[in-house]
Amino acid sequence: MSKMMTRHVYTSESVSEGHPDKVCDQISDAILDACLANDSAAHVACETAVGSNLVVNVGEITCKNWDRINPGKIARDVVQDIGYDTPSEGFSFDTFNYVCALHGQSVDIARGVNKVKPEDQGAGDQGMMFGYASNATRQLMPAPIIFSHSLLQFFTTLRKNGEIAYLRPDSKAQVSVLHENGDAKEITAVVISHQTREVPITRIRKELEEAARAFLKDTGMLTNKTKFYINPTGRFVVGGPCGDSGVTGRKIIVDTYGGVGSHGGGAFSGKDPSKVDRSAAYYCRYAAKNIVAAGLADKCEIQVAYAIGVAKPLSINVSTYGTGRIDDEKIAKILTANEIFDFRPGMLIKDLGLTRPKGWSYRKTSNYGHFGRDGFPWEKTDRVAALRSASGLK
Repeated sequence: MSKMMTRHVYTSESVSEGHPDKVCDQISDAILDACLANDSAAHVACETAVGSNLVVNVGEITCKNWDRINPGKIARDVVQDIGYDTPSEGFSFDTFNYVCALHGQSVDIARGVNKVKPEDQGAGDQGMMFGYASNATRQLMPAPIIFSHSLLQFFTTLRKNGEIAYLRPDSKAQVSVLHENGDAKEITAVVISHQTREVPITRIRKELEEAARAFLKDTGMLTNKTKFYINPTGRFVVGGPCGDSGVTGRKIIVDTYGGVGSHGGGAFSGKDPSKVDRSAAYYCRYAAKNIVAAGLADKCEIQVAYAIGVAKPLSINVSTYGTGRIDDEKIAKILTANEIFDFRPGMLIKDLGLTRPKGWSYRKTSNYGHFGRDGFPWEKTDRVAALRSASGLK
């Protein structure tokens, strides 16, 4: 008896580096990068808020040589790099008001985290973190979020190189993908809302749709039925922090898997790796990606849970959604053995080199997704052979 075909459309969203929340994520992570460059043991929980002509930093930072770091200058450099350089728009790198209210880390938190030996380092907070991977794309990520991120990266390039000169930094993209029996088959709809200068909407819609079609053509998933919605309200001139406020950590689904899989609720940007909200989510992705790359499953989601100040995870759960070549319980036992992956906070930080980034930066993670992009240590697939050996697969 043949299996009945299942069909569903799944949609994911991305936001550009000029989105108010992403402005905040980048400033917070740029300050984190500066702290780790001065002190690899720095403890950072840096929040940023932006509004019309305003940037505010709050949070807790303990860092050697803090006097060498100028968070206000970092904020201005980030905003300039993004492209907010026109004071008449209401938010510009050289005119915004800056407020700094950063202070040292709570001694109550520090006492559970500061340990000499990495194997003894406790988690910086309680909570549960998730990592996910699937063989839907070459990046081992869900297709809708990969398409959304890459589309916005493309438009950022068009803006910054002047190819479409009227584009401004704030934008969103949303891609809907039809799946059959879980496999991505075609793009059914594309939504792009892009801040512009004063230009006729007919021109904007024509040129942006043409550019999007040309870019997405390589996916092989555009059809004559694919619908495009370009600046659907008809005008998007007032944008960025002048059009809406922004806060660090409000785009947690954009940052991860576009809504596929689960999320523990913790944001990433502005946090040093002692905060397992960030580092353990990276490590879960690392393990899940290697499991899929090793052929142990077509999809894999890993959940890990911690207690604040305690090194050993409270639990590690594995779900392969029925696609596993071996039992989920066996995969979980492999993960808890600490031989291929070690989920203790100090050990996973050491494993991925999270306190001393080489060839990457935390600011780079804050745009266009923390996962599915080359160059980050949690995206390596260097544990495939060990996983296959431990699982008994030929």
